[in-house]
Amino acid sequence: MGRPFSFSGKGTGNDFPCLKGIRCLPLWSEGVYIMKINEDLEAGRAKLAVVGLGYVGLPLAVAFAEHFPVIGFDINEEKIQRYRSGHDVTGEAGDAAVQRTTLEFSSDPAVLGQAGFYVIAVPTPLNGDNTPDLAPVEDASRIVGKYLKPGSIVVYESTVYPGVTEDICRPILEQMSGLCCGRDFKIAYSPERINPGDQKHRLKNIVKIVSGMDAETLDAVANVYEHIIEAGVYRAPSLKVAEAAKLVENSQRDINIALLNEFAIVFHRMGIETQEVIKAMNTKWNALGFYPGLVGGHCIGIDPYYFVYQAERLGYHSQVVSAGRRINNSMSEFVARQTLTMLLRSKIDICRANIFLLGMTFKEDCPDVRNSRSYDVYREFLNCGLQPKLVDPAADAEDFTRLYGLKLTPMEEVHDADCIVFLVQHKAFRALTPDQVEALYRQPKPGQQKVLVDVKGMYDSEEYRKRGFVYWSL
Repeated sequence: MGRPFSFSGKGTGNDFPCLKGIRCLPLWSEGVYIMKINEDLEAGRAKLAVVGLGYVGLPLAVAFAEHFPVIGFDINEEKIQRYRSGHDVTGEAGDAAVQRTTLEFSSDPAVLGQAGFYVIAVPTPLNGDNTPDLAPVEDASRIVGKYLKPGSIVVYESTVYPGVTEDICRPILEQMSGLCCGRDFKIAYSPERINPGDQKHRLKNIVKIVSGMDAETLDAVANVYEHIIEAGVYRAPSLKVAEAAKLVENSQRDINIALLNEFAIVFHRMGIETQEVIKAMNTKWNALGFYPGLVGGHCIGIDPYYFVYQAERLGYHSQVVSAGRRINNSMSEFVARQTLTMLLRSKIDICRANIFLLGMTFKEDCPDVRNSRSYDVYREFLNCGLQPKLVDPAADAEDFTRLYGLKLTPMEEVHDADCIVFLVQHKAFRALTPDQVEALYRQPKPGQQKVLVDVKGMYDSEEYRKRGFVYWSL
């Protein structure tokens, strides 16, 4: 068990407000305030702990383990066992990396007492009314706080609205530990930037935003992250700036996709193919490169609501961000309705139609099925009395069943289709040739046509129309 990190140095004349209004005086009297965090971690005298081993925490923990003794903690014992067996359930680090890592996997919170540098990377989802659900990050703070010791640093990576780290998490840490933040331990914030399924933009080559409650904490945290981030770190001036940056990153993407989705809805009425418009637009140097589609997942589909919530609490009603959310949330219904319209135009008996929805994850080439708008498309069909078969070779099938109570149909069982809706552009779907796609359908009756809905515009529309398909995309 490592020794506590040492604090030494000269006071600034400031004291630190703690739990229940107690004022804690600084412990140092001369010199510079120094946290020997790097020295202790590199020497193996203390451990770094990553709390929450999902799509963010797992690759982070594996990367840190290349440089420091690391504990990977998650309350999900089944997940821990799968990691111990060498299987990366997220697909982000890879089975080989999990098998060779020195990372200590555990679901026993007591092991956190061995650490002195904590990174909390748990989900921050939404409640049913689209308000922030901070329970996971609060629970993680309670667990860490129980084992916190003097000299520790706690870094939050979970997406939150500005002020959560200082106003909500900090008091929990103090209450559970009996320690004073600023005197006995420090807090920091570094928003996660993991892009699940993206093989180009990885943890190590994405600039990392870091922030600390004071200059010394910022230096210590930056130095630790610089061990694993090849692209370097950006030092934000405050915790709130770092928290806000994460919300802005994802909100601006949400708004831009909403803009394209609105264009797609109107262009459909005009009889114009949105994909062709985008191709033409992208010939200009400053085109932004956004495309219409379903927006779900645990970042873009959630983070804007954290901004909206805090804005409302401050007396401001969000105009643009809220509008973007409304448009993107409506796209599942729009896709389902257009599919039904295509079936009717094709003279297919909807009640007997063999319909397949391909792609149940929230994005391409990623097993994550949380907050999937593809599932919302399924619900729209269900509301019409239809039960299309759900297919996704890339999805975590067990997780899908756990979350939605439904089983996925294997890809090899896709045949005799009347209609196929490609909701997500997985690599496996993009690789299908027109002949392979056509082989998934049954021969239509006289006067009928095969229906292909290509939400993301993966395929050549003209090629399928030449083959007699009714083809539609956003």
